Amino acid sequence: MLKRKPGRGHQSKSMRKRKASSGLFIAPSFLGVMLFFFLPFLVVIYYSMVDNPISRNFVFLDNFSMVVQNGAFKIAVKNTITFSAIAVPLAVVLSLLLAIVLEAKLPFRSQFRTFFLSPMMVPVASIVLIWQVLFNYNGAVNEFLALFGGPKIDWFKSAYSTIMIVILFLWKNLGYNMILFMAALASVPREILEVARLESATPLQTFFYIKIRYLSSTILFVTIMSLINSFKIFREIYLLTTDYPYDTLYMLQHYMNNKFKNLDYQTLSAAAILMSLVMIVIIGILFVVENRFGKDIEG
Repeated sequence: MLKRKPGRGHQSKSMRKRKASSGLFIAPSFLGVMLFFFLPFLVVIYYSMVDNPISRNFVFLDNFSMVVQNGAFKIAVKNTITFSAIAVPLAVVLSLLLAIVLEAKLPFRSQFRTFFLSPMMVPVASIVLIWQVLFNYNGAVNEFLALFGGPKIDWFKSAYSTIMIVILFLWKNLGYNMILFMAALASVPREILEVARLESATPLQTFFYIKIRYLSSTILFVTIMSLINSFKIFREIYLLTTDYPYDTLYMLQHYMNNKFKNLDYQTLSAAAILMSLVMIVIIGILFVVENRFGKDIEG
């Protein structure tokens, strides 16, 4: 006898069971996201539209207007944009160059990798201590300059303060970005590289027309991570210079941290939302650029 195939009713029942079991597996993660991310964000939006957490009078966009017109906020935005505009491109380009150099069969390649990865294993407080020993007014760098008759410089209270923090940021983040690029370079199809070699393509042509296209998604990821890390440089600056650093080192998180200490939650919430919106726009632009640049590879 021929076996009857299961009907549509049986298939739809089986499909419903699979969907139900999938929903049960997803439910804990979904509840966690709702509880720890979505609901707190709604609370932040609520606080940004009231005059204070006690009276809770609705003021709509007055807090946003007050934040935008605040002089300290303007300084913080300017410094944060300046720092990110310098540090993020350098972090991406230098780590990519390091990955390309270490991709070659160089002697002591593993030692170089270890050297650039070692800052990831050092706690933030230890990194700050190293920078204080080097760039303090009576630090090692000033002592070295004094040997040649150079003047002593208070590096973190001078025009060089941003440069010092950029160097700290790069020293701390280049190793991780470099490893990501090395993994991406290793995944470029060797057949295509061999065809390019047979067609007498130069190394520069191979890099810009082949490798860089396969690296587009990694470049996007490294750029986003570097951008996020540039906003987190507050930790190092705070440990180096406390609440109110030199003007050029006063970042957005300094502004928000000081508002939190003053219990000014409505202004803090408004500033956090403005920063989030800017981040969303920047990351969205990066995704659009990467999508247009790398779509021929995906196809």
